[in-house]
Amino acid sequence: MARVYLSLGSNTEPRRYLRAALDELRLHFGALDVSPAYRSQSVGFDGADFVNLAVGLDTAMAPEALNDWLHALEDRHGRRRDVPRFSDRTLDIDIVLYDDLVRQGEGHLDIPRKELKHAFVLRPIADIAPDLRHPVSGLSMAALWAAFPVGSEPLTLESLESN
Repeated sequence: MARVYLSLGSNTEPRRYLRAALDELRLHFGALDVSPAYRSQSVGFDGADFVNLAVGLDTAMAPEALNDWLHALEDRHGRRRDVPRFSDRTLDIDIVLYDDLVRQGEGHLDIPRKELKHAFVLRPIADIAPDLRHPVSGLSMAALWAAFPVGSEPLTLESLESN
């Protein structure tokens, strides 16, 4: 079994789609470690704010198979692939870390995920796995977050509960 950390985000009905994704992940993988959710400005395009969180799970799936399964999950929840890559989305799920693997592949597979340099990915993972070490730098998630220029990418806690 591999220990995997995912980043989940949405800027289109985020409560609805993130809760639905968590439900499906629990059904398929069992117990999850789930971070708090954070609201942040969209990165890479001018769009609505995103709500992001991280999930830790164990799986026997290979990274490529897991990536395909996650893309299918996104698609089941309205993810459009006929629009520019950086645009509003119902659901965006990326494999950020997969054990200590370093690998790139089809389907935008990029482990460790380069977005780990952004607060919206780093902070949630640091919340649930502070002692986890980056497979390239060797630094812990807590150390990476402690060195992060927090004011450059503000985050606010966001509840996934219904209003």
